[in-house]
Amino acid sequence: MKLENDTLIRALYREPTAYTPIWLMRQAGRYLPEYNQTRARAGNFLALCKNPDLATEVTMQPLARYRLDAAIVFSDILTIPDAMGLGLYFAEGEGPKFERPLREEWEIRDLSAPDPTDHLRYVLDTVKQVRQTLAGSVPLIGFSGSPFTLACYMIEGHGSSDFATVKKMLYQRPDLLHKILAVNTKAVTDYLNAQIEAGAQAVMIFDTWGGMLSHAAYHEFSLAYIKQIVTGLTKQIAGARIPSIVFTKGGGGWLESIADTGCNAVGLDWTVHIGAARARVGSRVALQGNMDPAVLLSSPEAVQREAVAILEQFGPGSGHVFNLGHGISQFTPPEHVTALIEAVRGFGARND
Repeated sequence: MKLENDTLIRALYREPTAYTPIWLMRQAGRYLPEYNQTRARAGNFLALCKNPDLATEVTMQPLARYRLDAAIVFSDILTIPDAMGLGLYFAEGEGPKFERPLREEWEIRDLSAPDPTDHLRYVLDTVKQVRQTLAGSVPLIGFSGSPFTLACYMIEGHGSSDFATVKKMLYQRPDLLHKILAVNTKAVTDYLNAQIEAGAQAVMIFDTWGGMLSHAAYHEFSLAYIKQIVTGLTKQIAGARIPSIVFTKGGGGWLESIADTGCNAVGLDWTVHIGAARARVGSRVALQGNMDPAVLLSSPEAVQREAVAILEQFGPGSGHVFNLGHGISQFTPPEHVTALIEAVRGFGARND
């Protein structure tokens, strides 16, 4: 089925577009009252993720409200370690936790990548259902966490400000961390390709915690594995190109290295000047980003002013996908998102 709106896909390949496409990380989420109602019906967050009917419903909710240029499948980055049997659960107000974090050497040696068509079938069913519901209106984005980001939760057992247990392993037993990362790399590659097979038309790798690493450690323990995944991704299916986006939060110092992975686009957080980033990576990749999500907490006027500033910083020409520098805050007034999308849509053509 031909896409009615392929602006996102063309922008990711740095082709001319009539305007800058926009979608938002975590665009289906707690800032929307309709999402909260559906989540309440599901019972909890994990039950919502694992119910394809309800996950499809919340994936579509922001598109019913806003003129967005893509849907992103509603899921969570921790589905892979959950499928590995680590016992994912969400404590109210505390974020994700694992019942069985990886601490013992034998546990790490026994770790294996799950078959996504079996243990992650609910995500693939959601992808298929969303793709059918979209009916070719806009593209569907699939995603996964990066091997290192997944490892952070798998080893620590929960979120952390410094992931000290992970870093201790990195420096003291790098062989064990490399084992986890190798298994995760196979798991992520298989998972993303299964999402593509199920109907995802672009994929994104979220490297949420790569930015806390030293320069050398980032390249060895995060980026090297991301590059393996990008190399192993399905690049075309049924004649349609499948672009990839890599986003390392806090990775502004390594944009050239990220661009060298072979991905089609590099995601930027809000600490990076997008014009300077464009000058650094040249025509190698498109750029996605990069408004501070906190701007959406201010006023419609401030939102529009900041959006225009980012668009002007990028400058004329193709290869920009407008997004936030991280996920949208649950405290965002929905009407401020309307103001953002109107500002981006109204900015004008992006052709040279």
